[in-house]
Amino acid sequence: MDQEEMLLLPPYLLDSSGAQPETGANRRTYGTLSYNRRRRCWVVRGDPGVTELCKRLFPGTETNRRGEARFTAHRRIVGELNWLMLRYPLTVKAADMARWENALSEAREYVIRREEARLMPERVTPNPTTFVGTLTPFQQEGLGFLLRTERGLLADEMGLGKTVQALAMLSQTGEYPALIVAPPHLMRNWEREIERFVRKPDGSALTVHVIKGLKPYALPPADLYLMHYLLLRGWKEALPEMQIPTVIFDEIQELRHAGTEKYSAASLVAEAAQRVIGLSGTPIYNRGAEIWNVVNILDYHFLGDYESFTREWCYGYGNQIVAKPELLGQKLREEGMMLRRTKQEVLKDLPPKRRLVMPIDSDDAVFRRLMQPVHQTVLQFKNDASASASQRALWEMEIERGERQATGIAKAPYVAQFVRALLEAEERVLLFAHHHEVMDIYQKELKSFSPAFITGRETPAMKERSVERFMTGKTNLCCISLRAAAGLNLQRASCVVFGELDWSPAVHSQAEDRAHRMGQTDSILCYYLVSSEGSDQDMQDALGLKVSQFVGLMGDTPQDQAEVLSGAQEARRYVERLVSRLVDAV
Repeated sequence: MDQEEMLLLPPYLLDSSGAQPETGANRRTYGTLSYNRRRRCWVVRGDPGVTELCKRLFPGTETNRRGEARFTAHRRIVGELNWLMLRYPLTVKAADMARWENALSEAREYVIRREEARLMPERVTPNPTTFVGTLTPFQQEGLGFLLRTERGLLADEMGLGKTVQALAMLSQTGEYPALIVAPPHLMRNWEREIERFVRKPDGSALTVHVIKGLKPYALPPADLYLMHYLLLRGWKEALPEMQIPTVIFDEIQELRHAGTEKYSAASLVAEAAQRVIGLSGTPIYNRGAEIWNVVNILDYHFLGDYESFTREWCYGYGNQIVAKPELLGQKLREEGMMLRRTKQEVLKDLPPKRRLVMPIDSDDAVFRRLMQPVHQTVLQFKNDASASASQRALWEMEIERGERQATGIAKAPYVAQFVRALLEAEERVLLFAHHHEVMDIYQKELKSFSPAFITGRETPAMKERSVERFMTGKTNLCCISLRAAAGLNLQRASCVVFGELDWSPAVHSQAEDRAHRMGQTDSILCYYLVSSEGSDQDMQDALGLKVSQFVGLMGDTPQDQAEVLSGAQEARRYVERLVSRLVDAV
């Protein structure tokens, strides 16, 4: 340790004279210090006055044994224990002396890194060789935070780019293989973002393996492994044995409930890793048990044991409600455990609209079933060469309408799952779709959020009531037909989600403007949810939407007559491509 590092240490970590070896000590000691391997804690046994003092000063040290106190073997807690031993020296058992010296060394390194983090430049520019893209200033600060902490929580509000900041960290550290655990509906998005942003030092793409099934198998060599939370329990024993150096838990609030096989498996994976990062837009819950569980995955007993946490931070022993959530958030930030920015805090770095194309799953069996009558129409179109032009045009319309509806219905439950995550993060959502059958699925899947509907099936009074419910905060979800959005003023929304697509860019722009109205000072996040099955891919081409990025802003200026004509021609070409593709397939 050099002189500059020593200047960063508090006095109680510079001196370790309170620890006396088991033999040869000639000064008074007040008890013994030993390590309990099963409980992963340091145990003080000695004078009742000292152990009673431990239990009063340090939550979580109490036991049901007189004259005994236990300290969690956390780097921060070890420092506190060393401070206590300067006043009340303890005899360290010979078998544990080397472990104690190593623990104290780690405690010093922990404090030095924490203090250096406060002095380091806040912003880090990613290596352009391994990272393809540009980070905003606040994202550069997020990258700096992730590089400074081995175990931390990036808790930016939804839509601020936690995924890209985590990938920038991986591109900078090169700590491969890495494991990314995410909810099922975000798996494809991670695949897409990895391909888009991260490279090896030689410029080649990273190798990615998506883990499948609950039954472990020999994983192929890869730079990144992706899996969703539902599979963790099946890989509980196998993954820790791989000693994966970096683990990222996306939407880590999925682990807010302890006592499950999923939680236990995540805990074992995290324990075996060197760097563990959690991503969540909703990190501080009022229920203390939940935030304690999340943080405990990242850094074991960072907040002490559960019993002492509920007693000191909540409304009493066993109570799960945090008394002062803002104070807990402050502690997590000061200790370098959490970084959180809200949209309002970084609004100057954000464009008025942010558009994201998100790949999403669909139900293949449902899609195939709904496409059966469409295929019958395709066969008629293909085989009846004598049909009139008007008849063939009618068949084209039926084919296009049938596949669009099949696409929307097949992915509707997954769209609802995505929207549910937004609502749980307290976003205010406008959900757009085209077909009534799709809206019916949204109504069923999102019933618990009491959504408002404007689908064209409502009376004027019902439509006005839906607008009033959303704008006054009686619901945070309003489901709207793509072609029924004209004239609506719904600027309370923070997110716009397109569960189905329209062939016209102007329709989407008009839908976005229901939220982004004149005088709006917020940055609106617009999600385009697309599946690989059905009409979505052709619709993306017709709209000029690319999965990798948007080229320019779509429909943000009024269309002139030439652009309207061009849009109509593109729509016609889209129908022709759609019919041609289906005809070739039968």
